This record gives sequence, C-alpha cells and structure tokens, in this order.
Amino acid sequence: MRNSPLKIGNVTLGKNFPLVLISGPCVIESEEHALTTAEALKKLCSKYDVQLIYKSSYDKANRSSIDSYRGPGLEEGLKILEKVKKEWDLAILTDIHTPDDPKMAAEVCDILQIPAFLSRQTDLLVAAGKSGAIINIKKGQFMAPWDMEPAVQKLKSTGNERIILTDRGATFGYNNLISDMRAIPIMQKLGHPVCFDASHSVQLPGGMGSQSGGQREFIPCLAKAALAAGADLLFIESHPNPEKAKSDAHSVMPYDALERLLQFAPKLYNLMQQEGAAC
Repeated sequence: MRNSPLKIGNVTLGKNFPLVLISGPCVIESEEHALTTAEALKKLCSKYDVQLIYKSSYDKANRSSIDSYRGPGLEEGLKILEKVKKEWDLAILTDIHTPDDPKMAAEVCDILQIPAFLSRQTDLLVAAGKSGAIINIKKGQFMAPWDMEPAVQKLKSTGNERIILTDRGATFGYNNLISDMRAIPIMQKLGHPVCFDASHSVQLPGGMGSQSGGQREFIPCLAKAALAAGADLLFIESHPNPEKAKSDAHSVMPYDALERLLQFAPKLYNLMQQEGAAC
C-alpha cells in the first residue's frame, strides 16, 4: 500500500487492514433486492474477514440498447441506497453521470464513481471533487494508465485528494478487453490506492449486439493476478441469480463462486502486504 489509510464509512483501506471488496448488483433492481443482496454479501464477507463496500447504480446511462433497463433513477435510487446503508451499516458506492448528480449523491454515498467512459469529462470530475465524497475514477478502456494523471489533477484542483483509481481492462480489438497488470503499479505511482475491477474486465463490450457479453469464469483468475500485482482492493459485481440480472448478466459473479474466491483472496492480499510492493 503506497498511501496513508483511507477511511470509507466503517471501512479502512490501508496496510495492516483487511482486504476491501466493492460488490453488489450492477444496477438497483428493487428495494427488496438491494436489501437482501446487501445482507447476503455482508454475511459472506464477514465470514472471511473481508471489508465490504456495497455497490449498486441508480442509473446505468451507458447501456448498449435504448431498451435496456437503467435503474430507478437518482432520487428513488438514493432512497434505496440510504436504507441499505442504515439497515446493514455499510459503506456505499454508486455511479454518477452528470455534473448535477454529485451533490445529492454525496449526501448518501461514501464513494462516487466516475464510469470508465466518462473518465476524462472535466465538468463531471470537478463537480464530483467539490462534493467532498471519496471519488473512484475508472480508467477508460481507451486510456493508458499514465493518462489517468490529468483526471487526478482535475479532481485535486477542487481540493479533494480522497481518490481511488480503478483498472477495468483495455480495449483489445473489437468486442474484447485485455488486462495489463502493469497498470496497477503504474497508477499507484500517482499516489492513490488502485482497485482492480475483475468483473468488468471480463466483459465482451457489445459482444451480443444489443448487449455486452462476458466470460465470468475468468473473474477469479484476474482477481488473483491483480492482488499478486499489488492491487489495494477489488471490485467485483455480484448477483444471487446472474442469469436474471437486469444489467451485466454475463459478467456478474454468483455468490457461490464469490465465496470460493474469498476463501483464497484475503490470504494472497495479506501475503502481498507482508512482502511489500509487487513491482
């Protein structure tokens, strides 16, 4: 860990603290679904001494098709996330898409996430920084890891230095992504924790025409590789029934597979913390 500990609600990200996992369904499907998935994930992570940040989006503005489900919207979605936060005592992460979102979203959520496609949008980054929340910037699939420095500087121009950077693969030809683990130590040199998004990294963008495909069987492989490369935390979207997920059905992780990964991942994370920087 190249950074001072970062307090995120009741989670502490830093050396000598347990592995942090950001997980939850890609999009809010209903209040009941959000509450039950949060409960299940909290119990699962507690079993393996993993710190959980619950993630779900109130709006998915970059769906492949105009007919795809986007979520309940800002106001209703934040009400649901607030219930999850209070009932299960969880830190919350959600996506933002426009400069109007951050102020309201920051009243509920601990982390505001800049989607990969929007990682260079100056107005959005500045508005997010001014919200005072912790900001997670996903590296665009079209960007080199060193190209994240200007995005970081845009946030820092607001006085906000509570930043996380996330790698989620790079475009590799058409409808495919590839993960270059060098991106983790390269982005860590910018002075902020680096997360690896193992679920979006296995996507096949637009690979099914009107929706993205995915190869979820490779999530554990990439997650372990990222931890071995020194990733500070993991991002893995999950769902109790992936085939019925309303977003990213081909790349969210089922709970049984997630549990198998969590039996191993904290041990690898702790080993890398003891050994120091991987690269």
